[in-house]
Amino acid sequence: MGKWGRSAALALGLTAVAAGVAHATEIFDPTSRTWVRYDPQRAINYYRAHGSVPGDFRRQVVKFRTAEKPGTIIIDSNRHFLYLVLPNFQAIRYGIGVGRDGFGWAGIVRVGRMQEWPVWTPPPEMVARDPKAAKYAGGMPGGPDNPLGARALYLYEGNKDTIYRIHGTTEPWSIGLDISSGCIRMNNEDVIDLYSRIEVGAKVIVLMQGAALYRGV
Repeated sequence: MGKWGRSAALALGLTAVAAGVAHATEIFDPTSRTWVRYDPQRAINYYRAHGSVPGDFRRQVVKFRTAEKPGTIIIDSNRHFLYLVLPNFQAIRYGIGVGRDGFGWAGIVRVGRMQEWPVWTPPPEMVARDPKAAKYAGGMPGGPDNPLGARALYLYEGNKDTIYRIHGTTEPWSIGLDISSGCIRMNNEDVIDLYSRIEVGAKVIVLMQGAALYRGV
């Protein structure tokens, strides 16, 4: 659940992604052997039918050539993948949900702190527009109904909290979509796995939309 919009991202020196340039999510349909649009309704229907997201968005080890050292996180918002760099030109690839139009961003940040079953505190602008959020203005305790899910990695630029997070979700069907307010969401099993593999201080690279890694990495 992202907590800042474009102005806050720019104030921190991060690069906001202009609305209208986000790439539509696509998944490969083995029946028609074509790439088809993957929208929220298709995602919900797929999850109801299969109990999981499409195979491309499930956790897997892939070949991955990069000069970044193991332990670095690289986020490809266009393709909805988060890569955790491993030795020997490999990475663990996780499916993610990213910012909807107007809430995308890019930059190089770090994991400033980590939390199990984090408290969610909606920002003032969300409290003002959403009565459901207003009752948690003082913070919603961590737990299975909390929008931040099972784990949260708090992203910092230098020593300043960007208010962006990598976190779990109560909507596992949403992985693979442009749906958040700027944060990077993962299913709870995946964010628990990622949390167990990294440390505070880990480098996080969020690629600019339009500069993503090519399809099929």
